[in-house]
Amino acid sequence: MRKHHDVEIYSILTANQDDTFVTNEIEEADLEYGGIPGDLHFGLTKFAGSRESMYERGTEIFNRRQISIVSVEECALIAEELKVEQILPEWLGANIALKGFGNLTKLTPGSRIIFPSGAGILCEGENLPCTQPGEVIQNKYPDISRLTTSFVKTSLGQRGIVGVVECPGKIVAGDTARLILNHTAD
Repeated sequence: MRKHHDVEIYSILTANQDDTFVTNEIEEADLEYGGIPGDLHFGLTKFAGSRESMYERGTEIFNRRQISIVSVEECALIAEELKVEQILPEWLGANIALKGFGNLTKLTPGSRIIFPSGAGILCEGENLPCTQPGEVIQNKYPDISRLTTSFVKTSLGQRGIVGVVECPGKIVAGDTARLILNHTAD
């Protein structure tokens, strides 16, 4: 039998502006195959970029990053290590922030998040840090030097996960979801 943990859906967010990956908080979302409709990362497929260097840039591939999920606890740890007041999930481009499972980034691929509606997200693994959120953080704290690159180093192993919608349905901020762990994550 697989282990599970109940977690709070702290916030739901979407990147629905053309000029930024930074997300905006919403009360609820209807997950579809492909993610959250209207979100920057929505779609069953995407074009290969620097993270998929095994393919020629621009090759159409399956979108393993339909949804980005962070934990409130890991955001607080990153902030503490960077010596800044806070790191908000929207600065990281997150779609969902969970509360109650502090080592979310360690979830193994194949773990699942099941929501009260029956909607489900399949974990595809760690969301590796990049400089874009670091630049946002640097702009929020202009008096602290080198946050862009410090963020990348500090957030490795704490940046959250990416996933795909395995079962469509509604998700609502404040609800309780169930993390079903795929063997070794706890």
